[in-house]
Amino acid sequence: MAATTTKPSPLSSSLSKPTPLPLTHKTPPSFSPKTLPKPAFPLKTSSLSHTHKASSLTLRSKNPISEFFPANKQNPDGDFIDYDDDDKPREECGVVGIYGDPEASRLCYLALHALQHRGQEGAGIVCVQDDVLQSITGVGLVSEVFNQTKLDQLPGDLAIGHVRYSTAGASMLKNVQPFVAGYRFGSVGVAHNGNLVNYRALRAKLEDTGSIFNTSSDTEVVLHLIAISKHRPFLLRIVDACEQLEGAYSMVFVTKDKLVAVRDPHGFRPLVMGRRSNGSVVFASETCALDLIEATYEREVFPGEVVVVDKEGVQSLCLMSHPQPKQCIFEHIYFALPNSVVFGRSVYESRRAFGEILATEAPVDCDVVIAVPDSGVVAALGYAAKAGVAFQQGLIRSHYVGRTFIEPSQKIRDFGVKLKLSPVRAVLEGKRVVVVDDSIVRGTTSSKIVRLLKEAGAKEVHMRIASPPIIGSCYYGVDTPSSEELISNRMSVEEIREFIGSDSLAFLPIAKLEKMLGNQSPNFCYACFSGKYPVEPREVKVKKVGDFVDDGLNGSFESIGGGWVQANQTQKEEKDKEFEGSVL
Repeated sequence: MAATTTKPSPLSSSLSKPTPLPLTHKTPPSFSPKTLPKPAFPLKTSSLSHTHKASSLTLRSKNPISEFFPANKQNPDGDFIDYDDDDKPREECGVVGIYGDPEASRLCYLALHALQHRGQEGAGIVCVQDDVLQSITGVGLVSEVFNQTKLDQLPGDLAIGHVRYSTAGASMLKNVQPFVAGYRFGSVGVAHNGNLVNYRALRAKLEDTGSIFNTSSDTEVVLHLIAISKHRPFLLRIVDACEQLEGAYSMVFVTKDKLVAVRDPHGFRPLVMGRRSNGSVVFASETCALDLIEATYEREVFPGEVVVVDKEGVQSLCLMSHPQPKQCIFEHIYFALPNSVVFGRSVYESRRAFGEILATEAPVDCDVVIAVPDSGVVAALGYAAKAGVAFQQGLIRSHYVGRTFIEPSQKIRDFGVKLKLSPVRAVLEGKRVVVVDDSIVRGTTSSKIVRLLKEAGAKEVHMRIASPPIIGSCYYGVDTPSSEELISNRMSVEEIREFIGSDSLAFLPIAKLEKMLGNQSPNFCYACFSGKYPVEPREVKVKKVGDFVDDGLNGSFESIGGGWVQANQTQKEEKDKEFEGSVL
């Protein structure tokens, strides 16, 4: 259903005008429901002196992951260990959508390569040819899932793709996106980045009315809501479904003739739009994907916006308005690549500024500045430049290790970290070293890194963290531990320093972070630093455990109950009652 400029949109009664955000591009896009110019191609188809404990946040229940994937636990066979020792929050997904290019699937494949850092455990592409949606998904890296033969099976000029982070192994194949489903008016494919905080209630309600679920992914709920919608046009079905969702979602949908991009009203997760020289339209989680396939960045998909691309052109509509976007600040701290523009800001410039702030707020006499690669490098460059101290490569990261490795019978201390990070003695020996990292989660890896540096001869090790202390779990599409496992939620800065063994420790002050962001500061979500959630979590699905528990089962919904972490206990009963009444 196309909206026009000559008469009110049929959606105007239920859809309001989006709230524009301050962006860096010069010409802000129009948000009135109208048809934009057709594509130009023929279309056939905390402060640094923290001494208090951040204890105000209510602790979640015990993390169920530990029951299935205990840290540093030897495999029963005695040979293999999981040495994935990064101890970092993990972005769940990356998405891409392409309309109007005869090599859509190949371009999608390349764009997913550029987004590989957002998910390494599964990848998939759905392409449209002769009104039929064809899908190939698999476990592993993009280069492992796809080859020339498989891409030849995905012809067409319309495609979407997805990379996913979850547990390794064939058992999670059924949860690899994009998902494709048929309903009475055709077929639809979807790729989703984010997490729905009301997923469990929605799924239970749908199952009560006879819906059957094949996966343990919250994305499947969206397909069910689209299928049962009373609206006829596909666009209105998406709007109807999204109005029932709470939480974070940046999604791309594909039908036989349409590509649709949707972003939740808070804009938690990024989603950008670009265009190639032949006029084909591209959506992606980050601009680095646009760069690789030579697409020019045009703008973000704005919070609460629905963008539809079909033979009529590009149509921009509003899903629902929200007075204050809440974009994930961790995209700039850790997740996104430095060469990306996220939420209208250069990630590189943000991280360099974080390092400069640390050098100003937490100076220390030192001989060399190094980084924990790769995410700490740009902040370390900023720190070194501001402090007037040389930046050197004191830790070398190996990019050729997988998730498991055969450990020798003679145990090696800090084996997992040593596999990935090698100290350079010539840089470190006898030196007072500042080491810059992007964050501290549990603190286990930081302690091993400090020990590694001192064993390599560092005289002093001063840890500088380019983010405020993390005290709260993320409920909006990031895989984080329960709050009781977050070291900053249990210890003061001085206690953490003693735990990791560094000579000094300083975090990026949240007040300075907000000041650096300027008038855009209120548009960001700081829940992991403050425990104050823009969308109050009633539940959260831990996807990796859900995959593990539910795989191969066709049982009840409770069979994946172990994959959930209890929500914030500060909820009021009246909010729960209001929520129950609002579902469907």
